[in-house]
Amino acid sequence: MPQPLEVLARRYRRLLLCYPRQYRRARGEEIVATFLDLAPPDRTRPTVREAVNLIRHGLRCRLGRPNSRGVVLGAVLTALAWGLFTGAFAARLGWETARPLPTEAEATELFGRMLGRDVTGQVVVDPALFVIYGQPLNAQNLHLLFSPDAGEYQQGRAAVSLHGPSDVDHRALVDSTRAWLYAHGWRVSEVVIRNRVACTGCDESTLPKEAVFAARRGDDVVSLEISLGDPRPRPPKPGVDGYDETYASVELTRASPAAVWPLGVVGGLTGALVGWLTFGWASRRTEGRGRLLRGSTTVLFGIAVAIWYVPLVVIVPSMLVDQLETSAPSWPPMWEWLGQPALLPVSVVGTGAALVALAVSALPRRRELATDARPAV
Repeated sequence: MPQPLEVLARRYRRLLLCYPRQYRRARGEEIVATFLDLAPPDRTRPTVREAVNLIRHGLRCRLGRPNSRGVVLGAVLTALAWGLFTGAFAARLGWETARPLPTEAEATELFGRMLGRDVTGQVVVDPALFVIYGQPLNAQNLHLLFSPDAGEYQQGRAAVSLHGPSDVDHRALVDSTRAWLYAHGWRVSEVVIRNRVACTGCDESTLPKEAVFAARRGDDVVSLEISLGDPRPRPPKPGVDGYDETYASVELTRASPAAVWPLGVVGGLTGALVGWLTFGWASRRTEGRGRLLRGSTTVLFGIAVAIWYVPLVVIVPSMLVDQLETSAPSWPPMWEWLGQPALLPVSVVGTGAALVALAVSALPRRRELATDARPAV
């Protein structure tokens, strides 16, 4: 049976994996021996404080450049970006566990009861949980993800639209629909009244309105838009268009399945760790190299980080405002918050810049740096 000190030493060595290999070879046994000398005879595992310190200093040691603060910022930005994107990819894998969309017959029955009218022949159901131009993603249309049309990749849905003159008051339709949802166990959001069309400089009181709300039951999420006036009023000023004869529309999508969250968290943490280690490897590889090589890798990594983060600054606030205004019961998929796949072609350019920077970092040295007590190269 292993002695307590042997068990403790083994656990300290595991924590030392946070340090670069050459540093462990030079200092590892000395560090372990110091901790063992300070530990009580009956201790079998490092304290929380010791573990945190070893992990923190080990990860910092992997970055090299002990006097640089900029390298820490670069590592944090890289790790966060890699964590977000790998987390989004892992979350997409989690969506594979979601239930398929209802059949056309099931959706027709649900929408008919919800709206209190026959909608036979008016329901459209997408063929998959995620579609691009209404079709499942496959080898034939995969190239669209790397084109300006990448934003057409979106959640599949079952939808119905009611057209033409209505035989009921539209406000009464809002009330009756919400009453049916409440009576059948749906969690219903508040009603948001908004303009049906955008019109700069128009009198707000003359613009037609619509009621927007959503509801959720289980993994079913419905979004409803119901006109509150004449479905085709006269435009308030010349040149304003966008009115149609649709007075009500309903869409049903699936909520995020339970597997999305754990997979997203695990994928995000894994990606962040890999991003930190990769950035640290590149930083140590270029430490002490020529000015041209160091400058080129810095510029390339800077381009990559800018391309990864600039869209977030624009997209996240607007999506958050829209989400809060509509009180939607389900949040958009994680990758949409990252501007994906609409900005996938741009993100590929950023990733390409990062890969070129790594390739430059991997160029062989003309001579090996002298080994010292600093983090390994």
